[in-house]
Amino acid sequence: MSTMLTDPNQIEHYRMIVLWRGLGLELRGMKMSRGVSCYKTLKGMGMKGTKAQIHDELGKLLGKIPESV
Repeated sequence: MSTMLTDPNQIEHYRMIVLWRGLGLELRGMKMSRGVSCYKTLKGMGMKGTKAQIHDELGKLLGKIPESV
């Protein structure tokens, strides 16, 4: 089954999830692609902090990580 993303908000939400997942890979020492890192892309979008801090913050924004663990 496939899903089509047509709304700009859906596309942006999916992009943020992909960047969050890619940053998780970068935290483990892997790369998602040969191009610009997810960390650099997120820093360019205005996020500040270390890779781990940005990963946690973005996870909370996306609802992937609970606020209190």
